[in-house]
This record gives sequence, structure tokens and C-alpha cells, in this order.
Amino acid sequence: MFTKLNRAKVFRDPLYGYIQVNYKIISDLIDSKELQRLRRIRQLSGVAMVFQTAEHSRFVHSLGAYQMANLVIQNVDGMDKVSEYEKLVFLIAALLHDIGHGPYSHAFENVIECSHEDMTVKLILSPLTDVNKILSIHEGLAMDVASVIKHDNKYPLIESLVSSQLDVDRMDYLSRDAYMTGASYGHIDYYRILRSMKIIDGTVCVRASGVHSIEAYLMSRYHMYFQVYYHPVARAYETILEGIYERIKDLTLEGVRIDASIISFLNVLKDNDDIESYIDLDDTNVNGFIKQLTWSSDPVLNKLANAFEKRHLYNFIELVNEPDEKFLEELKLKYQNMEYGKYFYKNVKVSGVAYMHSPKSDINAIRVLLPDGSLKTLDQYSPIIKALRSSSYKEIERIFYFED
Repeated sequence: MFTKLNRAKVFRDPLYGYIQVNYKIISDLIDSKELQRLRRIRQLSGVAMVFQTAEHSRFVHSLGAYQMANLVIQNVDGMDKVSEYEKLVFLIAALLHDIGHGPYSHAFENVIECSHEDMTVKLILSPLTDVNKILSIHEGLAMDVASVIKHDNKYPLIESLVSSQLDVDRMDYLSRDAYMTGASYGHIDYYRILRSMKIIDGTVCVRASGVHSIEAYLMSRYHMYFQVYYHPVARAYETILEGIYERIKDLTLEGVRIDASIISFLNVLKDNDDIESYIDLDDTNVNGFIKQLTWSSDPVLNKLANAFEKRHLYNFIELVNEPDEKFLEELKLKYQNMEYGKYFYKNVKVSGVAYMHSPKSDINAIRVLLPDGSLKTLDQYSPIIKALRSSSYKEIERIFYFED
């Protein structure tokens, strides 16, 4: 049904050695403008301001998630019973899962009020994209791949393998981000995890013998979030960017002309269904207009753009450290009374938990297969995870404020 290449295409990779492509449709998707655009979007955004080697792109991660899907197909017990079509849906969804990311990723989602998952679906289904043209050669394929991203429950097994608490996306980015930042606690034994997984009645389970590797994986993810992804310096850098986006949006609503060439950005601000303008945006594009804004006549954009260029970051206060309440109140009043103060004072909260459990949904449940063939959820089987369900919840609240 799907044409195979006469000779496999390979990509060198520091984690996997080689990433192999056997199907023409995968090769064509990799060469699409939407996938190639991800070369120009940094995977870790502001984290590179702390971990200077974290320069890898979302393109690299997308290939990695695709390769992790290949490893699932090759190593997970029960995947041999999945049809070729569903395996291709799986590989394609893993490859395309991040094409909806905007420049500097999550900071951009807030300003256009559209998640990258929703934008990914729009790009997959839009007749304006290369990706859609390639997928549409096979009737229904674009809709099926989009259904996996949307969690429509048409392919529940594939959905859980692409996006859940134990999926190919997380297993690649944890390993890759740890490698690129040098953070040793992010390394995971993904081969052991894959070999411990088994498909039973269309659901992913983990053999009891592999639970220790799952526990280590969950703790690695937990530490990576609070030590890398939520690092205060990274968040301070991204807060500057959010301030620039916010100021541009406010000026646009006021009808003020911006001192930079930001047509695509403005088009997406007005209409996040403007696919062509969205595809035009990447980190390079944003870096270019921020460079222009260092000469902006608007005092807010001028200050923030120069701060962004020169890594002049916001100061921050960790509220968990019980700072001086009087100082906090004075600081808040200072920025409330300051012209444009809202752009230079931000209260930011982040939170996380080692193991997510919801009685309303089982999409994130990790099931353990016992030797007698019975199943338990991971938190029922592992006393460590049971304890972490409540004790690992952590919330960090920070005050970011900008001073010359």
C-alpha cells in the first residue's frame, strides 16, 4: 500500500546512531516546508540562556520521536499484530506532532491564543501545506493522523504511544535534552522500558520486571522540569519575549504602527487560521524583527528588544523562600504606579507532579502486568509512585521584575 524506498535513507544521530527511513511518504514529509521550518525553531527556547549547548532544534526532536516510534514497533511485544496502515499512522503522527510550534514555542502560544497541538492539526488538514498534499495522496490519511493528535479515540493505542505519560515524544525529548544540556538526571533507559512494554487488548502495559526503569523515567522527567525547563533564568529570558509579544499586540489594537517588518506576525495575531503567515514565522524571523526593534521609537519595545539582544534579564524572587513581605508590596506598588509597568513586572507560576493520575481519564495511566496475568495501575503496584502521587506535587511562584 505504501511505497518503500529502493535504498533506505539514514540520518546520523547522537542518541540512536542512525535514524532509518524506509517509506517514501516519510522521506517526502521530512522534506516538506513545514518539517524543514522546524530546523529554525529551537527545541528549548530560553533554556539555551542557561545551558549554552542546548541549541538543538524541533526538527531534530521530531526525527527523534519518529525513531522512537520505530523502536516501539521493533521492540514492544504485540506491535507485530498492528496493521501496516496503523504503524504508518503512528510513525507519521510521531514525526509531525510538533509542526504546529511557533517561534520560541510556548511563549508564542499565549499571545496568539492557540495551542501548538491545535495548530499542528490545522497544518495537517490545510490544503495549503506540503504536509497535507503528501498525506492526501492516500485517502483519509490526513484525517487519521490529525485524529491521533486530537485524541479522538479512533486509534487509542497509537494516541497513547504518541502522547501520554509514557510516549515516544517524552522518551526522545528527555534523552535528547539531557544529552544537549549535560543534565545527567535526564538520562533514561529507554531500551529497557521498550522491552518491558506489552500490548494487551489494544492497551500498553509494562511488565512488573520493568517497573524500576519506569520509576526512574518518571523521576528523571520530574527533575528535568524543575532543574531545566522551569529554570528561573530560562523563564526570565522567555518573559522578556512574552513582554515584546504583548506590547506589539497592545500597540496593534491601538492602531499604532510598529517600527519593524512584522507582517506575518501581525497577520497571525489577527487570525491564527492564516496558515501561510504562520509557516513563515520561526525563531530566525522573530530574531530579525527584534533586532529591528532595538531602534524602536516605542520605549517599551526599545527597552525589551535591547534586553533580549544583550541578555539583560529580569530579576526574580522565589516566593517559596519567604521573601520580605514589605519589600514585595513596595515592589508591586512601584510597577503598578509606573507607566508601562505591566510589561516589566510579572507574577509567574509553574507546577508539576512526578506521576499524573486522574479518576476521570485513563489516558495517562501506566498499567503494570503482573506474573499471574492480572493488571494494576502503576501507583497501585509501586509504593514509590503511590507516595509520589501526593508528595511530589510542586508549585513554584516567582516575581520577575525588570530594572535598568
